[in-house]
Amino acid sequence: MKRLIDLFKNKFFLVTVAFVIWMVFFDKNDLLSQYQYHQEVSKLKAERDFYKEQNIKVSKDLDELNSDPQKLEKFAREKYLMRKDNEDVFVIVKEKKD
Repeated sequence: MKRLIDLFKNKFFLVTVAFVIWMVFFDKNDLLSQYQYHQEVSKLKAERDFYKEQNIKVSKDLDELNSDPQKLEKFAREKYLMRKDNEDVFVIVKEKKD
């Protein structure tokens, strides 16, 4: 018990405890902030990976469209509903079942 009382009277111990409490709870970079920053970094890394995959996919599609005129025509017809002068285009929209 005497050692415990001496420990709490030690000014170095008290300063260390105060410093740790300050850094854990009151500092601008406390534990809660660090956790939130970690979550945000994880989210941004996932977004980065998603956009890298999308970039690779779009680059591949662009290379295919630039190299093959038939695929370019198919893409234009499907995506932008383009047609030749003597053709009719019918767009079929499926109704959502409620």
